[in-house]
Amino acid sequence: MVITNIETVPGKDIVAHFGLVAGSTIRAKHVGRDIMASLKNIVGGELKGYTQLMQESRQQAVDRMVEQANQLGANAIINVRFSTSSVAQGAAELYAYGTAVKVE
Repeated sequence: MVITNIETVPGKDIVAHFGLVAGSTIRAKHVGRDIMASLKNIVGGELKGYTQLMQESRQQAVDRMVEQANQLGANAIINVRFSTSSVAQGAAELYAYGTAVKVE
């Protein structure tokens, strides 16, 4: 599956358009990570626990989007974007979406 954030796949022609595909995941903070994040806020630096959480969330959302595109018969997803939103205190949704197409 070709996944790109541009509107075409260079060197390929779009021969079929299947429409919007999306994947999402909602993740909650972990108490242990919150404690470490609070301490890190005092001294500064990267919040590695949250960085890992976001990487895992992005991958899961992309995997779900790809699964949906595969079910439609697509072999590429173009114009991919990510969005996040707070859905509850301490929980956030990560949403990946794009346009499923077939390229040759």
